[in-house]
This record gives sequence, C-alpha cells and structure tokens, in this order.
Amino acid sequence: MNASTLTRGSRVGKHKASPAMEGAARAGFTARGVIYLLVGLLALQIAFGGSGKQADQGGALQEVAGKPFGAVVLWTLGVGLVGMALWRLSETAFGAAGPDGHKAKKRGASAARAVFYGFVAYSVLSFAAGSGGSGSSDGKSRDATARAMDLPAGRWLVGVAGVVILCAGVWMVVQAARRKFHKHMRLGEMSRPVRRTVDVTGAGGGVARGLVFAVAGGFAVRAAVDYEPDKAKGMDDTLRSLAETPAGPWLLVFIAVGLMLFGVFSFAMARYRKL
Repeated sequence: MNASTLTRGSRVGKHKASPAMEGAARAGFTARGVIYLLVGLLALQIAFGGSGKQADQGGALQEVAGKPFGAVVLWTLGVGLVGMALWRLSETAFGAAGPDGHKAKKRGASAARAVFYGFVAYSVLSFAAGSGGSGSSDGKSRDATARAMDLPAGRWLVGVAGVVILCAGVWMVVQAARRKFHKHMRLGEMSRPVRRTVDVTGAGGGVARGLVFAVAGGFAVRAAVDYEPDKAKGMDDTLRSLAETPAGPWLLVFIAVGLMLFGVFSFAMARYRKL
C-alpha cells in the first residue's frame, strides 16, 4: 500500500483522508462514543449509590459483555478503535486535514494520539478475546506508578507525567469551553438544532473530560511528592473521589453527565468531523 491509497493531499498542503482512512476514523469516533456513554452511566449510578462496578473502560466493557451479542459488540468496538489509531498514524505520516496539517507539531500530536488509541484498542481486543486485558484502571495506575518510582529519578518521572496529564486536562477544558472543536467540523452541513446539540455536547462533554484528566494528573503529582504510588488513581478512583468533596455526589453527577455528553459529541464527530 503506497501513500496515495492512504491520503490525498492538495498542492496547498491540505490533506484529505482516503475513503478507507475516513471510514476507520468514523468507526473510531463511534467506538469512543459508546465507551464514554457507558462510563458516564456507571459514574452516575455510583453517584446515587447504586453500583459497585468500575466507572472506567474496564467497567464499560464488562457492562457490554453482559448484554446479548456482547462479544460481537466488544470486537466491533476494538476494531473501531484500531481504525482510530490507524487514522492518527496516517496523519502522522502524511499530515492532517487543514492548511497546517503537515507541520511537525500537528504530526507529533497525531503520533501521540495514535499510540494512545493503539493501547486502548489492544486493551479492548484483549478483553474481547477473554484475556482480561482491560482490568481496573486504578490497579494499572498504581502498578505503573510503583514501577516508575523504582527507576532512577522515578519520583521526578512520575511527577512530570502527572503535571503533563494535569496540563492536558486544563488544555482540554479551555479548548472545549472556547468551542475550538468548530474548526474540525463541517458546520455548514448541520441544521440549527444539530449545531446547538454539538455545541452543548462538545463544550459540556469536553470540560467534564478535561476535569477528569486534570484531577487524575493531580493525584499522580501528589503520589510523586509523597512517594506513595497508591495515591495515583485511575479513572474509577478519580471519579469516586469527586463524590467525597464538599459538593458531595453532585459534583460526580455533573461529571458523569458530562462524560455522557462527550459520548454523544463523539457520535457527532463520527458524522461531521473534517477528515
């Protein structure tokens, strides 16, 4: 397979995904939407004391597995996420959509996203295959933190990683609040109600998602400062910690609804994203 089968670029540096990569990306956004919807629903149940399940990717996959045709859905989600990783990889190699998609900064961001979605896809497919590859995010976070701290300058490594995650979360919040996602979407094809829905789900969902990342990054920083790996938290423990704030379970309700909104926004991205 050569470059021309993966992307088609114009002479002004704007790149358009091939039909194959476009289909892969849209499948990936759909799979992401399903997972965020389920995580948000599980978090909402936790807020009202009605669930002992994990409010993270592992809990979402367990929820799917328990339904009719669950195995088929799991494999479909995994393949969709593989598509997302491949699309980001093609952006790394050939540039993203838009006049500045060929720049090193954009390619680097696409490479990081390709690695991230590659790991997520592997985890989902491992779970679908029955190897338990998508266990508790909390246990994985603590184990990874403990291993990192055993390395030379491990505390600094964990601390820096925590700061990066925290800053990424803050960046997500700002980008969502400013509705920067508009530049990635075909707004002209939307009716007024659809545009309004995209704005609400994109802003509300993006802010909630960013807050979860920021809080998780903060816990990683605290684990490094205190030299206690157990203080690092995955998504489930991060969400549960929100219910222990002075705001009580209502902060978790806000975040849970936001994550569900982000799931809906991901479906809109699958339909209207510029590729």
